[in-house]
Amino acid sequence: MAKIKVANPVVDLDGDEMTRIIWKLIKDKLIFPFLDLEIDYYDLGMEHRDATEDRVTVEAAEAIKRHGVGIKCATITPDEARVKEFNLKKMWKSPNGTIRNILGGVVFREPIICRNVPRLIPGWTQPIIVGRHAFGDQYKATDFKVPGKGKLTIKFEGEDGQVIEHEVFDFPGSGVAMGMYNVDASIREFAHACFSYGLNRKYPVYLSTKNTILKAYDGRFKDIFAEIYEAEYAEKFKAAGLTYEHRLIDDMVASALKWSGAFIWACKNYDGDVQSDQVAQGFGSLGLMTSVLITPDGKIMEAEAAHGTVTRHFRQHQRGESTSTNSIASIFAWTQGLSHRAKLDGNEELARFSKTLERICVETVESGSMTKDLALLVGDTQGWLTTEGFIDKVAANLEKALAA
Repeated sequence: MAKIKVANPVVDLDGDEMTRIIWKLIKDKLIFPFLDLEIDYYDLGMEHRDATEDRVTVEAAEAIKRHGVGIKCATITPDEARVKEFNLKKMWKSPNGTIRNILGGVVFREPIICRNVPRLIPGWTQPIIVGRHAFGDQYKATDFKVPGKGKLTIKFEGEDGQVIEHEVFDFPGSGVAMGMYNVDASIREFAHACFSYGLNRKYPVYLSTKNTILKAYDGRFKDIFAEIYEAEYAEKFKAAGLTYEHRLIDDMVASALKWSGAFIWACKNYDGDVQSDQVAQGFGSLGLMTSVLITPDGKIMEAEAAHGTVTRHFRQHQRGESTSTNSIASIFAWTQGLSHRAKLDGNEELARFSKTLERICVETVESGSMTKDLALLVGDTQGWLTTEGFIDKVAANLEKALAA
């Protein structure tokens, strides 16, 4: 079978631990045997990020801007234990946060639904798509330990000489402090992306904030969404039979558990991180969740798995033990990135390949071939495959489907 020619490169962002091993298996068995594809490779493994003072992450994000498509493996965001483990120069910030702040845009996360995988929340019968704002907030915050008694203030100095200063807290002793920010331009892009995606998917849109507590900060999100909706989307939503509503985050969490799905949930950065994992687990598994970062103009996409680096399985792998790690979300990172490459290039053959690989992944699970995490959900009598065995099974089924 002749390989499908892909005219333009994609950016390949390698990662850490068990997902790094899966990443290579996917490329070797599901991508390169079928595609004549040029990749622009960046190693975002913890050791290389440290060696380059994290410059490699910035270079990777700039490459995504050039090529229009990035496909990213899961990476470590180091805490104090990781700094010690890898003997890092410093506690580097989240690579995902760095990339999101360079590209802008919105992260949309959607569950991959397999009919035979029981849902932990049975009422969820249709997809819940979490639109996660991808700029600022906790992911670009300045936080520090307060050494002892003293006064914390926050100060803004405008270019025009205006000064705004507030006393935040009079510390009676040691503690911690944080300052974070966002910008109107990014919030506006977030609103446009969510409303456009809602129209595209024919789903209502809900924005969740805690504006009753953060009256100025979260209130700004609420006000900008309302302004843009009324000015540019209200009539379009009405014509499509769709609605938009702002809800408090606690109310939205409770409501989402009761609803059946089929809506876009617009979340601030940190909320989106947390709620997308809840949605993924509610539909069955963190290994069944797609994640794409899309710029408001729709021209640039970075696709990745929504889960972490699966450290526990990596430790088993290091000991020479067999693993059964779910690779589906990582496979879908490749298919979604390649689908966007196909869209940008007008490459119908590549688009068909991507959709076929997604279909084969789901059909492989629905036929009874799956990794241990899904088998445990299905039932005591369900067998499972190893990490490599599942990818081999998908590869064999893909070859048959493409030949047919």
